[in-house]
Amino acid sequence: MSRITDIIHSVPVDELTGSISVPVYQTSTFVQQAPGVHKGYDYARSNNPTRKALENIVAKLEGGDDAFAFATGLAAIDAVAKLLSTGDEIIAVDDIYGGAYRLFTHIYEKLGIKIHYVDTTDAENILEFINEKTKLIWIESPTNPTLKVSDIQKISEIAKPFGSLLVVDNTFASPVAQLPFELGADIIIHSATKYLAGHSDLVAGLVVTKTKELSEKIKFIQNATGGILGPWDCFLAIRGIETLELRVRQQSENAIKIAKYLTTRQEVDKVYYPGLTTHKNHEVARKQQNGLFGGVVSFSLKDDTVEAANQFVTSTKYFKLAESLGGVKSLLCHPAQMTHASIPREKRLQSGVQDSLIRLSCGIEDVEDLIADLDAALNKKEKLIFKEC
Repeated sequence: MSRITDIIHSVPVDELTGSISVPVYQTSTFVQQAPGVHKGYDYARSNNPTRKALENIVAKLEGGDDAFAFATGLAAIDAVAKLLSTGDEIIAVDDIYGGAYRLFTHIYEKLGIKIHYVDTTDAENILEFINEKTKLIWIESPTNPTLKVSDIQKISEIAKPFGSLLVVDNTFASPVAQLPFELGADIIIHSATKYLAGHSDLVAGLVVTKTKELSEKIKFIQNATGGILGPWDCFLAIRGIETLELRVRQQSENAIKIAKYLTTRQEVDKVYYPGLTTHKNHEVARKQQNGLFGGVVSFSLKDDTVEAANQFVTSTKYFKLAESLGGVKSLLCHPAQMTHASIPREKRLQSGVQDSLIRLSCGIEDVEDLIADLDAALNKKEKLIFKEC
């Protein structure tokens, strides 16, 4: 069976009515035949048929034991962090999502969890920090926003002798391009807000677990803390997943063409995209991402200033200035002031997030229109610089 057929037919037909779409079970509670005797559902925080359908679909897509839907991507990250106890340690990728950095630094460090931020693009760097207290190795591959790629299989081999769990944020690649469990991961995180849902109309998070033991732990945390995803948003996420393969392939095709275009512009300093042969870990990405490099491209300007970035991101027509990514409409943002504003400037620069860095989320529009849009914005910037001189 092809991947696209598998995705489409992972969405179940409703057994009760034959509905081709998963019904929205908009209810807070379920009638029981007797105390504790019911049809698998008693209270909507604990379980909901629409949510369970989404969780089953994503677990199947990733090849995991189970999946758990949360109200946001950060709620999903928080649920995994709750596996830890005081004195435990995390090794995290240095170019980590700003929200995860804020959560780890301002909440979990105060609770006695130590976090080491490491450049995991070279797996050997982990050896300097890993020890018997290391409970989680936390990577994004590719990362947000500099598209760093880590060798998941190598990192897994380093983690296993220490009993450390490898957590992979698979948001940027999606299950279409990358299957971390096949490479040795233990837990997968998704901001389903992005590619899984794909239409910029909801926020959601998912945790996918490889083993029954981990599934039971995350299920307990989901029920105990209550950060669940509501049934309507579950329905929307399921609807989005039905076109996941088509969208990701088109977005990846657009992104590689845009990345190559940006390398030709004299105003552009660095272009970050795993599909470029100049990318540090291009061969790793090509192997573990099944030849699909994703829809996100980042680049910095030779005029490496916040002012230059502001001028560019407010000059585009089709690339809309907004947080988030992965939708059918193209977006752009300035990480230093938006997604990564919570990270101190010095640390941000160390991880490669320059003052002028701009992140593009390529949608499914005609790529020539998108390139023309970027071209016009860069030309406008060039004229402004010339006038100032």
